[in-house]
Amino acid sequence: MSTTVEAEVTGEGIVNDGNLNTAQAHTSRKGFCSVRHGLAFIMHFCNFSILTQQMNMSIAIPAMVNNTALPSLPNASTEKPPTESQDNWNETLKEFKVVAAMYDWSPEIQGIILSSLNFGSFLAPIPSVFLVELFGAKYLTGAGIFISSVLNLFIPLAADTGVTLLIVLRVIQGLVQVLALTCQYSIWARWAPPMERSQLTTIAQSGSVLGCFIIFLAGGHICQTIGWPYVFYIFGGTGCACSFLWILLIYDDPVNHPFISTSEKEYIIFSLAQEDSPPGWSLPIKDMLKSLPLWSILIFHFTDYWHFFLITMYTPIYINSVLQANIRDSGILSALPFASASIFIVLEGLLADFLLSRKILKLITIRKLFTTIGVLFPAALSVSLFWVRSSFSTTMVFLMLSSVIKSLIQSGAFVSFLDIAPRYSALLRGLTQIFSYMAGAISPTVAGFLIEQDSEFGWRNVFLLAAVVGISGLVFYLIFAQAEVQDWAKRRHSPTCEQI
Repeated sequence: MSTTVEAEVTGEGIVNDGNLNTAQAHTSRKGFCSVRHGLAFIMHFCNFSILTQQMNMSIAIPAMVNNTALPSLPNASTEKPPTESQDNWNETLKEFKVVAAMYDWSPEIQGIILSSLNFGSFLAPIPSVFLVELFGAKYLTGAGIFISSVLNLFIPLAADTGVTLLIVLRVIQGLVQVLALTCQYSIWARWAPPMERSQLTTIAQSGSVLGCFIIFLAGGHICQTIGWPYVFYIFGGTGCACSFLWILLIYDDPVNHPFISTSEKEYIIFSLAQEDSPPGWSLPIKDMLKSLPLWSILIFHFTDYWHFFLITMYTPIYINSVLQANIRDSGILSALPFASASIFIVLEGLLADFLLSRKILKLITIRKLFTTIGVLFPAALSVSLFWVRSSFSTTMVFLMLSSVIKSLIQSGAFVSFLDIAPRYSALLRGLTQIFSYMAGAISPTVAGFLIEQDSEFGWRNVFLLAAVVGISGLVFYLIFAQAEVQDWAKRRHSPTCEQI
């Protein structure tokens, strides 16, 4: 089954290097004004919307419950946040009781609620891949963003009805979010030239980091002023707007885009043609199961997202309970690490492409170097949090540095599946999400259990476990990762190739 891109290449009949070089030179001058960069920025805002909906429960839950704060820990923070007096905290709690309901949820129940978004998510990526082949990423992703946004509007009602309904709603919301996040990667298989993958994907993914920043920055203030339900109303409404923007402006491939220039279209098509791996239905399952480079990516996603979900979901709770900051301040402080990361993630993508285009480092060296730094330093900083909790400023510096350095992984292991099998980018993205959401379903639940079982050393155990899990995945990735298109991912002309 030939793809649209293949048909366009054959139909145009432009195959000489001179035309490619001309198109490349002309297109490179467009910079961030090119259509493909415009698509990256639209994805940026849509990923922003999805992440605000994934994380809004993290910032709202300290305001939703009346027992978030743990008993005072020995050597707990003595250096108080440079904010309003803690005497106002009791007044703040009274305001919460007036403007919004509060619930008696234990730390273990809170962990289950935070994890529930991922309970069914690992079941959705593979079906999403086949749906995108049938219906295209444009409408499936748009529909996923819209449905998730509508469900977000009903979370306050579900919470008031009962924990069970709230968990069920978040499970469904997680499924449609997976649909949106998985399908968009099939677009990059047709839009992202190999030399620009790092910058295009990091521009799009930086929306996720920006989403964490905004939801934490604004969420605490919203909770304290007008009530926690409005966190879900505001970002649910924003998501609806982003879904309409997606449907109007995104196209599945450059061939069908109405406003793209001929030179940019030719540049993209021929850049992808050099890999000889256009998207298709052929799926060599046995070879994929035996592929250690693929397994290194999948295992790394599980181990790294263990830490990611822990930090994104528990940072506000940690700042509120351990550093004794109020709800509004814990939201603002939780936002600071992601503010730094949202800026550096794009710069790091540009750096990776610069090192590759100037042939300073090989692609596999770039991937492994960025990944190593992005795992080891944040792991060390996270483990140190328990021992520096008496210093508020040191804790915040460690959290910010951890997020900034962690963003290097976006130009490392997280984009490796596009290197080894661009033909199956949507499928591999789905597989990585299965492992990521499995970690998301386990990590917060385990953290809640550890914190409830040991109020003194629970946080220490949480951070140590996350470091051990993350480093184990890094070691496996460093041993087996590759950056070349695998034989099983190249175009097959034999009629006997394994297909599904």
